[in-house]
Amino acid sequence: MTANRPLRVAIVGAGPAGTYAADILSKTDLNVSIDIIERLPAPFGLVRYGVAPDHPRIKQIIVALANVLGRGDIRFLGNVNIGTDLSLQDLREHYDAVIFATGSFKDADLDIPGIDLDGSYGAADFVSWFDGHPDVPRTWPLEAKEVAVLGVGNVALDVARILAKHPQDLMSTEIPANVEEGLKASPVTDVHVFGRRGPAQVKFTPLELRELGQVPDVDVVVYPEDYDFDDASIEAAETNKQTKQVVKTLTDWTLKEPGTASHRIHLHLLQQPVEILGEDGKVVGIRMERTALQGDASVKGTGEFLDYPVQAVYRAVGYWGTEIDGVPFDDRRGTIRNEGGRVVDESGAQVPGFYATGWIKRGPVGLIGHTKSDAQETIANLVADSEALYENSQAGAEQLSPDNVLRLLKSRDVPVVEWSGWEALDAYERALGEGEGRERIKVVPRDEMTDIALGRD
Repeated sequence: MTANRPLRVAIVGAGPAGTYAADILSKTDLNVSIDIIERLPAPFGLVRYGVAPDHPRIKQIIVALANVLGRGDIRFLGNVNIGTDLSLQDLREHYDAVIFATGSFKDADLDIPGIDLDGSYGAADFVSWFDGHPDVPRTWPLEAKEVAVLGVGNVALDVARILAKHPQDLMSTEIPANVEEGLKASPVTDVHVFGRRGPAQVKFTPLELRELGQVPDVDVVVYPEDYDFDDASIEAAETNKQTKQVVKTLTDWTLKEPGTASHRIHLHLLQQPVEILGEDGKVVGIRMERTALQGDASVKGTGEFLDYPVQAVYRAVGYWGTEIDGVPFDDRRGTIRNEGGRVVDESGAQVPGFYATGWIKRGPVGLIGHTKSDAQETIANLVADSEALYENSQAGAEQLSPDNVLRLLKSRDVPVVEWSGWEALDAYERALGEGEGRERIKVVPRDEMTDIALGRD
């Protein structure tokens, strides 16, 4: 194999990580031919299916991603699942290199008694439901009047806000009809958000936290007894601008008089979950242990326990990557094993032609900007390996033709959604929204999405 032909690269995952990697790779000096392979009929990953619908400014990231994917030099192959529609061997035979940008979609585990009770849920699953993800059930059991949310990141705030918010205040967003119906039937009045550490250690962004205090007919309640600092907390509040803003917002709330809103979000800090309480297999409460800061921002339990009556518990303690059969996976971190984006096996030896970027590379931490940095590192290493990728390629000359992958998928009756198909689905959703004065209304069932994208009746 020689460099006289384009280097064929497949990127698995059309979220920010995969799209940034494609964009950066396309702008290198390499002669490349890039396919982004996405298991869903729609692109954009967690920006479409992991951001709360009442945060449209974050969804503007989609505009930037669409500009990259719609340029014409990067091919989008949607509704194609690696492992069933295409095997790893298929990828090796049709591409010189594969970049996995599959993200982290599953909820991280929380090993406490009662976690498997009816009424105990993962926040990621709930987010997928209210964001209209096609692979989750259309209904959600919203039967609890009082709810606990475990975690102090933006996902926890999203869950708490969507649960507490009056459904009519979501009707300007893109939520589909089944989500609207479910939220309207919800009896919830109180949502309790719990964090193990103190106010200087929460992971909320300042803007997300301030917005929480602006939700109509929802009071935010902060408890002074849950409010403490140690030396490391004071230093963080003094030296980190975001921490300072978050602490100020929380401090202001501790000074507020109790409100009269019909719904409440309670923020509890310095408490850790020890058990979800149940009766007849259902959640009836949660037992928390008070914690104390230890001077270095760490905490340990005090032996003082508090029980809260709740009928549902949502764990928002992090995301976890999904393993791909045949790709080395680190079970301790929930990521593909890699060094600088080069996939490695358990011995540390590089797996030729395989790369990773985004959350599946480094774990589910950081914002969109970190994803760009990830992609730059991974692409730099791929470019450095390019000569070896040509020499070691398992792809045959005929198989390297971009048309060959489509022929293979067609022979397997895979209804591939290309970019023009996504544009058709996008236009359809926007038309649905326009009829109700909204930007869009999402189509949820996968078959319906595919039929619209492919122009099938």
